[in-house]
Formats: sequence, C-alpha cells, structure tokens
Amino acid sequence: MDDQDGGGRRLNTRQAAELLGVKPATVYAYVSRGQLTSRRDPVGRGSSFDAGEVEALALRSRREAAAPTGEFSVRTSLTLIDCDRFWFRGVDAVELASRYRYEEVAEWLWTGTLMPGARFTAPPETLAAARRAVAALPEHSGPVDRLRVAVAAAAVADPLRFDLSEESVLGSARCLIPTLVGALPELAAQRWSGDGRLARQLWARLTEREPDPDALAVLDLALGLLTDHDLAASTLAVRVAASARAHPYAAVSAGLGALEGPLHGAAGRLAHRMLVEVLERGGAAPVVAEYLRAGRRVPGLGHRLYRGEDPRATALFARLEGLEQAGPALAAAREVAGVMARHGGGLHANVDLALSVLTVSCGMAAEAGETLFAVARTAGWIAHALEEYQERPLRMRPSGQYIGPRPPQPMP
Repeated sequence: MDDQDGGGRRLNTRQAAELLGVKPATVYAYVSRGQLTSRRDPVGRGSSFDAGEVEALALRSRREAAAPTGEFSVRTSLTLIDCDRFWFRGVDAVELASRYRYEEVAEWLWTGTLMPGARFTAPPETLAAARRAVAALPEHSGPVDRLRVAVAAAAVADPLRFDLSEESVLGSARCLIPTLVGALPELAAQRWSGDGRLARQLWARLTEREPDPDALAVLDLALGLLTDHDLAASTLAVRVAASARAHPYAAVSAGLGALEGPLHGAAGRLAHRMLVEVLERGGAAPVVAEYLRAGRRVPGLGHRLYRGEDPRATALFARLEGLEQAGPALAAAREVAGVMARHGGGLHANVDLALSVLTVSCGMAAEAGETLFAVARTAGWIAHALEEYQERPLRMRPSGQYIGPRPPQPMP
C-alpha cells in the first residue's frame, strides 16, 4: 500500500519505479539529478516519494515519448550551451579545460567529481588486440576507420562489456580511450620521456615532431574543450544506441559512424586544407573568392549554436598566440575570418578553424583534427550513454510520417 503521512500520499521505491516504468536504481538516479525528492522513512524501511511528484514526472516522460516528429529534446545534466558560452555540469567548460588535463575533465563530466592527477591506462591484452586489428587494415585507411576497428577489438576483449552498471561502464571507458590512442600507428618513435598523460601519447600519433611544453598544452586544451558539446549528431547516435541498451563500445561505435559524415567530423580536414592553401598563396582573399565562386561554404566559419565566435576557438586562439611556430597559420586563420567579416558574411571562427591552426603549425596531417576530435569526444559519448542507461529503454522511438501511396495498392 501507499505510505500515508500528514504530507499526502507517498510511494515506496518499488511503487515509484513501477509508476515510472524504470528500475528502482533509476529512481535514485532521478533523485541525484534533482528530478525527484525523497524522504527517509522514520522507521528505517527505505525512502518514500511524493506520489504527485512521481506522477508528474511519469506524465512528462510519456509526453516526451509520444511527442510528434519535429523539435526533439533530451533531458541532460552534462552540457549547457547558452549566450555564446558552454558549461560542463554547471562549470565553465573553457575555464575547466584551461585549468585541468583532459583526463580530469572527462572524470568531471562522468562523475561530477574532480579527480586531480587522473590517468587512463590501456590493459596490455586489449591494446595488443586493438593493434593487431588496426594493423590488418589497408594502408589507405582513415583515422575513423582505425578507431572503429580498435573499438570493436576492445569490445571483444572485454568480457564485462554487457554490464551496464556505472562502475563497469566507467571502468571500460578508462581503458577504451587510451586503447584507441595506443592502437593508432606512431608517426615517430617517442624520443622523450612520457608522463603518462593522454595528450602526450596522442601527440606521437599525430606528428613526427617532438612536442614542446606549450604545444602539448594546446593539444591537451583542445582535447578538454572537445570532450562534449551537447547533442551533436554523433552524440544523438550514441544515445539512440544506449537507449536500446547497446553496450558502451557499441554506443561509441555509433558515434564514430555519425562522426565520419562530411558535415560533422570531416569539417576539420577541410579547414586544414584551406589554411594550407592560404599560406601557399600568400593571402586569404583569393582562396575565399574561389570558395564563394564555386558556391562552396568557407570551412572553419559559423556555428548554429553561437552568434559570435565559438568559445572553443577563442580559447584555442588565445593559447596558440604563445606558440611561436603557430604565428603564420594563426595570422592566416584570422585573415580568413576578416575577409568574410568585411564582406558581411556574418560568420565567425569556429573550433575547426582553430584546430587547423594547431594541426598546420605542428606538422600534422589534414586528418589529425578528425582524430583529435574523435578521441576527445569519446569521453562525452560515454557520459551520454551513462545518462541514457538510467532512462526508460527504447524511449527514442519517434513515429514515422508516412508519405507513400495509401493502401491498398495492387500487388506488383
């Protein structure tokens, strides 16, 4: 029966879970996210919940599930983008990524707890399996090809991949991300002593040059800034997979599949090539003119979520100013943005343009930005999968709007 007290009808945990259509553990997840309030039973029989509050939450969930196609929204406590700024769990994301290393930013996004000195380590057996799988690919394979294969190999090597508990998923994530980096081919032998952080491991997969501390700091900043960005196309793909209770490796694979689209992950490659052309021709105006004459969008400019400059680009440009070798590429990027501004384009620099300054000035290939983006965003995909595992299964099932011929039609 419902618990009764002077404050109105109350439900125990089992009753609340049944009404919401979720597991009892998910009820407490709602409490931790502030969507429900609980009261400890004075006689020690567990927690109780206000029936009206539970019913209201259940109604909201049903309305979202039955919402018509069109504007689609997903509740999340991870990233907020507003007024040309963005926050991770309420903390300014630019400041967080500027102050802490990528691994620490990832831990904050996953758990809401700062873990100074956090390090990720790939299990030797898993890393060996991923390297063998990647080595079997054709030589012309792209970075996302390699990462997808590495994820699949890591999944097969993890017997606990179907355990969707938070502890197990986070354990897999802390092993998967360094496995992805370690499975990529090294462009040069690491001739410097490593300190274990992911940015230093990734550097050797992106360029033959030895890193100086300032360049490595820019790479680490870029990783932190790219950890999450609300519901980008790849992140939505991850949440759809997680809604079907796909294990975290499969969810990350879904994100990588969407990332490979030319309108998402490949944008950095296009910006890199444009910046190289500007440097070769000695000015941005003729390059921009050719893009516009051909009816093509100038890469590295504009973002649908920001009216002004992408805050991630602003942060990277500021750090790149202290990098001597970045001077020419940084000037070229700003010239591109300036040419467009003078012609009333209304577009500002986005993170792809800033990443291209990093990749060009540090001797990286055009696809390096795509690799960096995929590795960084894996942490965000895991965070979104964790959130989705706490929601009602298969809730991301929109209704199709059939526009074909009305039945009955003659049999072909």
